[in-house]
This record gives sequence, C-alpha cells and structure tokens, in this order.
Amino acid sequence: MTSVCRCVKSKLHSFHIRTAYSASVGSLHIQNIQKRYSTIPERYTDKLLQKARERGFKSVEELKFHLKKEIESKKKEFNKIDPLKELEDYEQRMKMCENKGKMTNTRGPIDSSAPQLPFKTLNSFLNVEKMKQLSKQEVEFLWRARWMEKDNMLNAVVPVDVFNKMSSNAKSNPILVLPLPRDIQAANTEGQGEQGIEMHYIQWQFVGPKTVHCIMTSLAEYKLHKGFARPHTTFQFHLDLAEEKKIVLMNGQVETDANISLQEAQLLLLNVQRFYGAMGDHTTMAKARLKILKDFNTGSSDFNVDLLISLSQSMET
Repeated sequence: MTSVCRCVKSKLHSFHIRTAYSASVGSLHIQNIQKRYSTIPERYTDKLLQKARERGFKSVEELKFHLKKEIESKKKEFNKIDPLKELEDYEQRMKMCENKGKMTNTRGPIDSSAPQLPFKTLNSFLNVEKMKQLSKQEVEFLWRARWMEKDNMLNAVVPVDVFNKMSSNAKSNPILVLPLPRDIQAANTEGQGEQGIEMHYIQWQFVGPKTVHCIMTSLAEYKLHKGFARPHTTFQFHLDLAEEKKIVLMNGQVETDANISLQEAQLLLLNVQRFYGAMGDHTTMAKARLKILKDFNTGSSDFNVDLLISLSQSMET
C-alpha cells in the first residue's frame, strides 16, 4: 500500500510539474505574440504618415480625425430615405392605384426638342416704370383688374415680408409633395363614392432676378415624366415693386385640360403658404410643418406621410 501511495504521489508530482511547465511555455508564447503585434503600428507609421500627407494632413492623428468624420457622414447618407418612395408605399397601402374617379389627367411629357420660350416678367403684363409712379393702393387695384375677366387665373398681392419668409425656405427646400382631397370610386364598389387623396409635386424655380415660379404637377405625372412632366398649375411671383411698394405681385394659371379646379389649386396654394412659413413659424403647428418640409428635402428618416397629410388637413396655424 505504501509503495502504491508513493507511486501515485510520484505521478501527481510529475503531472503538476508538466502542467506548470506547459503554462510557463504558454505564457511565454502569448507574450511573444503580444510583443510582435504591438510593433505593427510602429512598422506602418511611416506609411500612414505618407498617406496623411498625400491627403493634405500634417499628422496621422489629423487623418484619423478626418476619416472619423467621413465615416459619420457616410452613415448619415446611408440612413437617408427617399420621400417619393415613402409616398409610393403609402399610395399602395391605400390602394390608390385601383381607384377610378376625379383624378388629375396625365397629359404626356413636355417635348424636349421644342424651343423653350422665355419666362414672362411683370413687364409682360404691366408697365413697371409707370406702376412705380402710382400709390400702393392703385397698383393693387390695377393688378387685380388685369385678371378680372380671365378664366382659370388666380392673382394676389403679397406683402414683401411674407414672401421673403416663403422665399427663404423655398431656396433651401425647393420641393414638397402635398395631398389634395379627391372624390373617388373604388374599383371594387358599385358606383359608391369615397373620399381619397391625390398627391401633388410642388417645385420652386428662381428663374430670374425678379421672377420666381412655383409649379404644381400631380405626383403620378411627375413619376412618369420627371423633369419633363407638365405642370397643371403655375404661380408666378414678381418682385419688381418689392423695394418701392413693399409688395410682390402674383398671378397663377390652371391648365384647362388637367382636371384641376381653381378651388383645388387655391387649396394647394394655401398649404404651400403654410408649409413654407408665410403664416409665421412660432406656433407648434407651424414648426411641425417647417420640420416636415426640411425632412422631405433632406431625406430624413423622420419624414412621415401620415403626419404630412394630418398637418395639411389641420386648420390650426
């Protein structure tokens, strides 16, 4: 028994010795690896510095800082959404494509080969120099009288400070999509009318130093023809008398073959004013409209179609 115990002890002792030896060899191996890998940055320092200088940076730290900002910028880019795709998804969700009824007519694209006519200035309608000699009230009277007998025409006299608010927001956010209530008939019903929504694409164009356009096209037509889509309504803002009279003269035309009424064009114009800050930007609703305008133009993930429609339909300013 004693000899057995000695034998077991001897084996245990040998085991412990081998384990301890193996552990010390493992530690040494790990230390060697760590030492080798810790020298990698030093080996590549010269190459990194050369790359930094090629890109105009003085040090590797500057390059790292720049790359960090570049990565953050790329992440924001990847997180952007396509607002028009969001609207398309909304239309599919509401099954607008299956509806038949009073929708805006699509009229084919603009002929890209046709010569482009010059835009009309205020002088096309009134003698600007003569208008400058009149009072503000006389100018307003003559401007409204100019359009009194015209069909499918809208006109307004806009205070210059109100227009400047809209213009400032339009320059940084030149596009928007607005809903228009429509009486529709669903394909799976038998003559039963329903209330639906048709989306319209709004675009601002600063065509001249004294002339600004706001054009409206159905979203369906815009998706078909993009930059060659025919607008159903065009609003022209004339700034010729902005300094002398503190007013901006506006005239708008609704195309007769577009299936859009003057009242519907007015409703769209009303929402243009509200979303572009013409009625102020201090209330909660005004701030919400300006935010969704910016979200739409920047492709922010905060853009929400249902919220856009809700803000359009709300009577709160």
